Amino acid sequence: MISPVLPSYNRAKLSFVKGEGSWMVEADGRRFIDFASGIAVMSLGHGHPALVRALTDQANALWHTSNLYVVPQQEALAERLVEHTFADTVFFCNSGTEATELAVKMARKYWSESDTPERTTILTFEGAFHGRSIAAISAAGSEKLTKGFGPLLPGFRQLAFADHEALRAAAAAPDVGAIMVEPVQGEAGIRPLPDACLKGLRDLCDEHGLLLIFDEIQCGVGRTGRLFAHEWAGITPDIMMVAKGIGGGYPLGALLATERAARGMTAGTHGSTYGGNPLGCAVGVAVMDEITREGFLDEVRQKAGFLRQRLEGLVAAHPDVFEGVRGSGLMLGLKCQATNTDVVAAGYDAQILTVPAADNVVRVLPALTISEAEIAEGVARLDTAASAVSRKIAAA
Repeated sequence: MISPVLPSYNRAKLSFVKGEGSWMVEADGRRFIDFASGIAVMSLGHGHPALVRALTDQANALWHTSNLYVVPQQEALAERLVEHTFADTVFFCNSGTEATELAVKMARKYWSESDTPERTTILTFEGAFHGRSIAAISAAGSEKLTKGFGPLLPGFRQLAFADHEALRAAAAAPDVGAIMVEPVQGEAGIRPLPDACLKGLRDLCDEHGLLLIFDEIQCGVGRTGRLFAHEWAGITPDIMMVAKGIGGGYPLGALLATERAARGMTAGTHGSTYGGNPLGCAVGVAVMDEITREGFLDEVRQKAGFLRQRLEGLVAAHPDVFEGVRGSGLMLGLKCQATNTDVVAAGYDAQILTVPAADNVVRVLPALTISEAEIAEGVARLDTAASAVSRKIAAA
């Protein structure tokens, strides 16, 4: 008999009842250090006082009005995002998948308004993950995401990761209108796109008049040590999807765009009942105010260096379990020799939370507010987990 909750998740047998900063408390009282952050969502950790205050104050005032009316909290959050990014305008939604849907619509509407409606194709890359809707899985194209869900949405062309010749040839095709890419692929196993490649993508889009779309749903909002990951390369996109960390745990997504890219999105072309509700945007304002305060991202970069150093030592100590460390900032991956899910499961026994990914990688995604002492404790628990995996390997 099917369970009341649709069994579409392979859940660990853990149930958490409380979160405190970088810690989570299981129903049986055990305390786990959180190196997962709800898959890069809890940017400021659990129970951050500024977020609790923002949510509580707004909940006591007004929850929902719909987008039939002006929402002051939307205006405030949009102003902050425009101030600190390339964007001229922002649309608010509830998730990264919804932001992806609008990115696709916006790109196609741009070309329709430019009297070249045939330029509907968006170039994407092997290993991509842009969400779970039909458009999002069609964009990614992998069998893991698409099997059994056809027919898929046309208009996407997947390219091999880092195949520059194929990319250059595809970009010149007359039906292509945009390139969509994650500056750091998360689900694919923490694969950063080198700065030179990001710059090359910007140049290629400018050469052919294409729109450049960045998916910073997982790698954005301070996770790499800059507000957004593409800033390391010194270039900007035309359109960008944001979610996860921007709500600090409250469901919130956004689509950022230049005025030029958004010119076709006039009244009535897109909408959302819940998107940009007062609760979510009030929390988003608090997140932005904290992450953009002076010195915050400097601290993130310092802690990222400390974490990477400790993880490199972990890899050296357990060559039968790990191959190496990759990633940027506090978005790191442990490439495994052992099976990555065995490492994650051993972590549960050692009371540390991590996230598996493709390419046999374990994702390490702590809150941006984690302390160095907590980083050291987390890596010590990973060491305990790795030792358990080593014993399992030796006994096999």
